Amino acid sequence: MQRRNTKIVNIGNTPLGGTHPVRVQSMTDLPTSDIEGQIKQIKECAEAGAEYMRITVPTLKDVEHFKTIKLRLRDLGFETPIIADVHFSPKIAIAVAEFADKVRINPGNFILPSPGGEGQGGEVYSQALHTALKPLLSVCKTHNTALRIGTNHGSLSERIMERYGDTPEGMVVATMEAVEVCLMEDFHDIVLSLKSSNVRVMVEATRLLVKRLDEKGWNYPVHLGVTEAGNDEEGRIKSAVGIGSLLVDGIGDTIRVSLTEDPQKEIPVAYNILQASRARITKTDYIACPGCGRTQFGLQETLQRVKAATAHLTGLKIAVMGCIVNGPGEMADADYGYVGAGNGKVHLYKGKEQILKNIPEEEAIEEMLKLIGNNEK
Repeated sequence: MQRRNTKIVNIGNTPLGGTHPVRVQSMTDLPTSDIEGQIKQIKECAEAGAEYMRITVPTLKDVEHFKTIKLRLRDLGFETPIIADVHFSPKIAIAVAEFADKVRINPGNFILPSPGGEGQGGEVYSQALHTALKPLLSVCKTHNTALRIGTNHGSLSERIMERYGDTPEGMVVATMEAVEVCLMEDFHDIVLSLKSSNVRVMVEATRLLVKRLDEKGWNYPVHLGVTEAGNDEEGRIKSAVGIGSLLVDGIGDTIRVSLTEDPQKEIPVAYNILQASRARITKTDYIACPGCGRTQFGLQETLQRVKAATAHLTGLKIAVMGCIVNGPGEMADADYGYVGAGNGKVHLYKGKEQILKNIPEEEAIEEMLKLIGNNEK
């Protein structure tokens, strides 16, 4: 996998894109006026590993709430970049851009229909979009505020729906129109996202967007997420399929797992998706077979013991295999291997090379730790 080469966009003190790691973010789920609750949630998410946090700003009064929240967090020593989420109102976006590290807008609802209806020609719409965006981009330039153009499948403008329907093509067109205005104003600190609750739409739209961007030589970073994914196993699987598919393509510079749960619960899921797709390794990676009739030891219990003993070894891939049939071949990608040899014996591997043979099972984990310690100094 080769990650798409993207422009670096500075968001507060945490740059996005380029060779920087794929960033993890979340969003609070409380009213913006609940300042204490907002601060508590953001602290909890930051401590769980969130690198950006987003707050909705639905009214002009909430701009002051946003400002207070950010200043209070800075006084408490939390430097996590804070993003303002704005819909419908250019006036709110302009006001909050002075204080936010990034502002998110949705081109589908950022400008109101023109008096003659949105079905008018593209030139009329483009002028309206330019008029709405220009003052916001000016403020963003002045205050070094980044901008996310976040198009949602469920909130495409009437004009786009008339021409393209609720299709990936329509999502891409809406996004590219906003990007073109940014370029006309010589503003390049932009991040793009195309989200849907339909995983296939989200994946297809994002792939199409990246294709169109690359054709034009526009290497802007991309934010990934399956919106309204739900909760529990369903929400996690949808997010993993959508986000993971694109990460494996090398697409994606920041991700948000949208769960109908407390925001801090999104963070470990995001890191697990990054780990599984090998887009960002932040902990030990384990390879383990499911076991079969050839397995001569308690594979499930052994895997848990190996994990407990090696979880601190960030960045290594460790295989636990039930027998010699699956062991050497299936674990070829692992740094170290623990392979059952039958009759309470274990073979230990470094990469594809067998280092120790027929180690008693009760001694195998300790011997593996010694092997790792001797080679990972």
